[in-house]
Amino acid sequence: MSTKHKMPSDEELTAFIDGELGPEEAARIEALVEADEVVAERLEFLARASLPYRQAFAPLLDVAPQAKLESMLSAIPAAEPARPAAFVSRRGFLGALAASVVAGIAVDRAVIGVGASFSGRDENSEWRAVVAEYISLYTPETLAGPVPARDVQAAQLASLDGNLGLQLTPEQVALPDVDFKRAQILQYDGKPLAQIAYLDPKTGPMALCIVASDAGLRAPDIEGRKGMNVVYWSSASHAFMLIGHAPVDRMTEIADAIRGKISV
Repeated sequence: MSTKHKMPSDEELTAFIDGELGPEEAARIEALVEADEVVAERLEFLARASLPYRQAFAPLLDVAPQAKLESMLSAIPAAEPARPAAFVSRRGFLGALAASVVAGIAVDRAVIGVGASFSGRDENSEWRAVVAEYISLYTPETLAGPVPARDVQAAQLASLDGNLGLQLTPEQVALPDVDFKRAQILQYDGKPLAQIAYLDPKTGPMALCIVASDAGLRAPDIEGRKGMNVVYWSSASHAFMLIGHAPVDRMTEIADAIRGKISV
């Protein structure tokens, strides 16, 4: 017999080992095993692989994001009739394990991405994503209150100097028709991140954020994040982003005004 056309797949052989095939399919596989040495050897190899996978991978499964996986899997249409909940085959377990590993890889990639250093190609992308997530939580109420006096603004801006080498004045960071609210130092990936928050009476929260960067000069560019518009650029020593809900034309105009006043 030629195995070229009749060699069962590993899935079929594994189902035979696990007793999951119907009578006719099981009889067919059994006949092939008896008649063909290659099939018999493959079956024996797969049978020997019946190791205690559940026990071996129990620690991994214990920490797997089960709720998320179940939500993902429930959205996938069933390709065959559902089996009783109490029945868990080796193939079913390995499928769940594979899903756990894939989810783990996705989580790891997200963590690695957020923790990426500021060096490398398009270094600004990651920190802009983090800032956008943060700013998207702001509402006009978050920045309610009077505009700080000039001396208060100057004191807050002075804190940026020691952390990022930014010697900024209230006049440099003043935006046309937008109220200054506060300047503060945050942290991203263990590095200082300056945030100057504003409140635009027409469109809501706006922020100028700055990090140290050695990626070199970069001309202004525009992108959308979390329903907001972002104008970003880099100097020789810092990366900047202006983020807000204002239209692109206005965001670009404001960013150009800032670039004309800040030289770092």
